[in-house]
Amino acid sequence: MSEYQQTLIARPLYLDVLEGYIDVPLVKILAGIRRCGKSTILEMFKHELVARGIGSEHIVTRRYTSLDIPETFTVRDMYEDLKQAMHRGGRYYLLLDEVQEVEGWEKAVNTLLEEGRADIYISGSNSRLSAGEISTYLTGRYVQIPVYTLSYAEYLDFKKNNRPDERNLLAEYLRFGGFPIIAAGTFTEQTAYQIVEGIYHSIISGDIARRHAIGSQDLFDRTVRFIVENVGKTFSANSIVTFLKNEKRSLSVEAIYNYISYLEKAFIVYRCKRYDLQGKNILKTQEKFYIADPSLKYCMFGFNPGGLAAMLENVVYFELKRRGYDVYIGKLGDKEIDFVAKKRDERIYVQVCRNLPENSDREIANLLAVKDHYPKLVVTLDDLAGGTVEGVRLVHLEDFLLNRSYSSALPGLR
Repeated sequence: MSEYQQTLIARPLYLDVLEGYIDVPLVKILAGIRRCGKSTILEMFKHELVARGIGSEHIVTRRYTSLDIPETFTVRDMYEDLKQAMHRGGRYYLLLDEVQEVEGWEKAVNTLLEEGRADIYISGSNSRLSAGEISTYLTGRYVQIPVYTLSYAEYLDFKKNNRPDERNLLAEYLRFGGFPIIAAGTFTEQTAYQIVEGIYHSIISGDIARRHAIGSQDLFDRTVRFIVENVGKTFSANSIVTFLKNEKRSLSVEAIYNYISYLEKAFIVYRCKRYDLQGKNILKTQEKFYIADPSLKYCMFGFNPGGLAAMLENVVYFELKRRGYDVYIGKLGDKEIDFVAKKRDERIYVQVCRNLPENSDREIANLLAVKDHYPKLVVTLDDLAGGTVEGVRLVHLEDFLLNRSYSSALPGLR
């Protein structure tokens, strides 16, 4: 890994994946919420290409934000500009940032891919980078690489020159979240949440409201607040209808489904489906939603230590996602497993609780009801964590996030 990458604080989780796709004839798409670090990953990847001996004149970088391109810039302009940049002949590497700002970008990228002279990497942060819309133009010819805000391990790298006590940094991570701009600085709580609020409003007012021509911003905002406030809880569209009625507002179930879809496509919320461990099928009801970063909730409602338990689930959910697992809520009769994480022939079961003495009996009993040989964990903030109970590992959240003390028993988590 190059010295330049180290100064930018490398994120090998993503760079290693990109390096594995070099010269594979697919469009590589980095997709995630605004300000999660996609642009920096592309910048670091450029320097990796140079370190591999690729001439900088054969690496073309473009950024398509409203400040970087004129209002009249079209997909034809995009295509002609890139063709001109590739005038020398030979193979080129195109690193295209925030492509969704160019209407019809998929057509230009698809044409360049078909011409076969370019290895193409793109990034973006709204619904035009979602799988459903991309597949219209790039069916079977792209790979999507989800990018999340910082993991705790990455957060420690950002803080490596100032971490006298990792446990204090864990509390800070849970409170301030993982947006790189926050981790790279030293902010008061008020300032940090103001920055995150700015990110949130740029997505809500810009990416979503503008694109989908939402009629009532007030109704949309109230719906979003309900969803964010109920992160990690089961609710339905009808629950939101009732909530709005109590506030003397009216919105159809169909509109609420649309709003949830917009939030998913903008990478603000992620849907966690329920998996029936007996019938071995995915259920279509009683789903939960998790939010892209805890700070998005706290910038709206403030930090409340009493609500930390739900956000612990949120943190664990995204850690499993970063490690490449498909994550579900487990249903076993009348029992619920917080997370069933599956990846090819691997599976782990995870319960999350804030304190062991209060909840451990129920959490362990639910896990023991699953009669198979796959690893089972209770992840907690309790300092009493450690060891096993009838084969169930009791793991402190910090150890889980850093793969410490239990990873030898869980090869899939390395």
